[in-house]
Amino acid sequence: MGKIRKTYDVKFKKKAVDLYFKEGMGYKTVARKLGIAHAMVRRWVKHYEQEGIQGLEEKRGKAKGPSKGRPRTRPEDPETKIKHYIFNFCNYSATS
Repeated sequence: MGKIRKTYDVKFKKKAVDLYFKEGMGYKTVARKLGIAHAMVRRWVKHYEQEGIQGLEEKRGKAKGPSKGRPRTRPEDPETKIKHYIFNFCNYSATS
């Protein structure tokens, strides 16, 4: 089973970034103060530098682009679906 990841809201991430930039603290000092890993602070600072506040938003699990999700490889109209079902059923019955 995979690890359960803790997610942080944009406000918390911005606080970490502000401590780094405005207070002049290092990654490890900010991490110790907030009780998180210094690698997370480094990642948030990097994302903030590249994308601004949007770089701190959660991106995992969000599809990009106008059409979300994986596009279908072939259209599945009801008639085609039935033909595939019958074909697969007949082939399965013949081999059993």
